[in-house]
Amino acid sequence: MQAIHAAPAQSSAAPASAAEHNRAVIAHLQRSAVFQEYQSAFETTTGLPLALRAAGSFSFPLHGSKRANPFCALMAASNRTCAACLQLQQQVEESARTEAKSMQCFAGLNEAAVPVRVGENVLGHLQTGQVLLRQPTESGFKALRRRMAADTPAEQAGRIRAAYFKTRIVSRAQFDSVVRLLSIFAQHLSSISNQMMVLESTGEPPVVAKARAFIHARYTGELSVTEVARAVNMSTFYFCKVFKQGTGLTFTNYLARLRVEAVKQHMLNPHARISEAAFAAGFQSLSQFNRVFRRIAGEAPTGYRGRLHGEHAACAHAA
Repeated sequence: MQAIHAAPAQSSAAPASAAEHNRAVIAHLQRSAVFQEYQSAFETTTGLPLALRAAGSFSFPLHGSKRANPFCALMAASNRTCAACLQLQQQVEESARTEAKSMQCFAGLNEAAVPVRVGENVLGHLQTGQVLLRQPTESGFKALRRRMAADTPAEQAGRIRAAYFKTRIVSRAQFDSVVRLLSIFAQHLSSISNQMMVLESTGEPPVVAKARAFIHARYTGELSVTEVARAVNMSTFYFCKVFKQGTGLTFTNYLARLRVEAVKQHMLNPHARISEAAFAAGFQSLSQFNRVFRRIAGEAPTGYRGRLHGEHAACAHAA
């Protein structure tokens, strides 16, 4: 896995809201080499646009892509159709909270969104689409023409018509396979986001860095907050306060995320036993592990592994 550079920690004097923090994490992912390399490979291979959009962002996520459909850009220039596009984006975002969703716009084009989550918190969505699943028709364009403003110049309408009939056409099976690929990548980005929350340390006090190093060296065994506080020569109460300010997480949440990430790495091996991975990561019981994993990953460990390897197998079969 590529090295993860932590996003800047928020100052304790001006804590960011959850939405602001989510946008900051997504912005960091957008700038990351892993996303930019995947975006380039995805767009080159499929010919489809790909964007990573923060949750609650009222913008057209695909219009900035070099692969964006010119037809969509022309339609968005109209106030009436612009409003319809934004409404679709909101519907896609609201429906794609736990799994990938695809929708069809009023023009018959299909778009898909895959959530990037940390636990139950949706940070943003990977989006692609702006494609037709069947041949465009004259009757279809006539219906579109009625949606345009009555005063749309004939020259503009002509450009829109030409772009409409040049829209990329893919089969339903192809589109579904593309969405499955994005679902796998979304899991990777979710894992990176979780690691960022664990590693977030820019500007942290030296005592927090020392505490994190102590935790990373001993997280697979029994480890208490009192033990860590003693290792950095602090009272437990004061350590908890400083650690939360430095990392944005409580000691318990930090340790839980670290252990869950270790189990996820074991799950990359389809033959690894989940129970063995849980105990190896420091969980003291399976009930505790299942409860913590569900809280942080947003689903049961068996469901996560099944979805992970099931999607890999499905994509290999589709290829």
